[in-house]
Amino acid sequence: MLRSLASRLADTLADGGWRSNARPSQIPPLGDWAGWLVLAGRGFGKTWIASNFANEQAESGQARRIALIAPTAADCRDVMVEGESGILATAPAWCRPEYEPSKRKLTWPNGATALLFSAEEAERLRGPQFDLVLADELAAWKEAQAVWDMAMFCLRLGRRPRWVVTTTPKPLNILKGLLAREGRDVIVTRGSTYENAANLAPSFLEDIRARYEGTRLGRQELNAELLEDVQGALWTRDMVERARFSGTIPDLKRVVVAVDPSGTRGDDGGDSVGIVVAGLGVDDLGYVLSDETVNASPAVWGAVAVAAYRKFKADRIVAERNFGGAMVEHVIRTVNTNVPYREVTASRGKVQRAEPIASLYEQNKVRHVGAFTALEDQLCAMTGDGFAGDGSPDRADALVWALTELMTKPTTPTAVFGVYSAQSTLPANTRHEGPITEGRLAGGYAVSRR
Repeated sequence: MLRSLASRLADTLADGGWRSNARPSQIPPLGDWAGWLVLAGRGFGKTWIASNFANEQAESGQARRIALIAPTAADCRDVMVEGESGILATAPAWCRPEYEPSKRKLTWPNGATALLFSAEEAERLRGPQFDLVLADELAAWKEAQAVWDMAMFCLRLGRRPRWVVTTTPKPLNILKGLLAREGRDVIVTRGSTYENAANLAPSFLEDIRARYEGTRLGRQELNAELLEDVQGALWTRDMVERARFSGTIPDLKRVVVAVDPSGTRGDDGGDSVGIVVAGLGVDDLGYVLSDETVNASPAVWGAVAVAAYRKFKADRIVAERNFGGAMVEHVIRTVNTNVPYREVTASRGKVQRAEPIASLYEQNKVRHVGAFTALEDQLCAMTGDGFAGDGSPDRADALVWALTELMTKPTTPTAVFGVYSAQSTLPANTRHEGPITEGRLAGGYAVSRR
């Protein structure tokens, strides 16, 4: 008995315990919580956390009956139990559980047990009871809500039964429900793939950065962002992802730099000045080339706009008049008097201006040459009722101005010709549709707008 205790102490001192090797974000939270949600990117160490926590709880006697639930039976076996970061691999030698695959069961030396379950078989969770549930990759469960409900009915042993969920996020109602309990009885740990860079292959990190950083998939799977479409949004996340472009840009017929002035001084903490560069290809597709938006004084954002004009060999700078009036042109001319400039006036609201551009995305006629995270977030917050995001949609407005300049044509007003004199041989209220001409026409007819 004494030798056994001495051996355990030596093992503990030798490796310092799993907590000594964990990052602060991997340490179990303190307090009387019911659930711990680890919402983190791929490779963060989620499985390693759950495995070590299971071993610790079983070893200390705080958990006597544990449920392990994964998307499939194979996932539960290959990842949670037998994986490189699984329970068997992380258990200390003196307290390693015995695994009986045929029974889907783990048994620790002190009698604590764990049963393995697949999220494909919700009905198997009828009957057993537990004091700890470990749920792996909840967002990948086929019938997540049904399985979760069955698991919660089983969580009824001990003074304080608990659950731990480790998953990358998806905009599922079940995850939103758990997140809504944060601060009450649920602790949420968030983390990205990059936090565990020291334990990941450098080639893996280099590859995922090149291929996925800034994309919706990368933001979800690497940065663990819960991305969801705003109800009534003009742009959806899928629309933006379809616009993603990484090939060779074709020859561009035109390039413009669009400026959306803020109406406030950026250096005083006001809104940013939206500056977006876009081009029209020989394939008649729009290419969003850069987002140069800044929160700065007029002298600074003016220099940024002109620098973008030069860098992308643009045809002109276009800017909205409404907020700044002649100020925007004055700022641009102060930096460079020779830059071609065109002033545009917002005769319609933001939503009405944005709708035709959103339609171009729906028709797959726009490409994003890179990942413009802040700009894309603003697009996906533009709704039929206005902007649902924080602050001003400065980047989105600038994009709309740029693509409007490149890809839409003003609608030609139609004319209504009415009788001008009683001597006319045309019947009264005769209409002739065609390009509008101001003033009187030959034959004594005047023009009025519909």
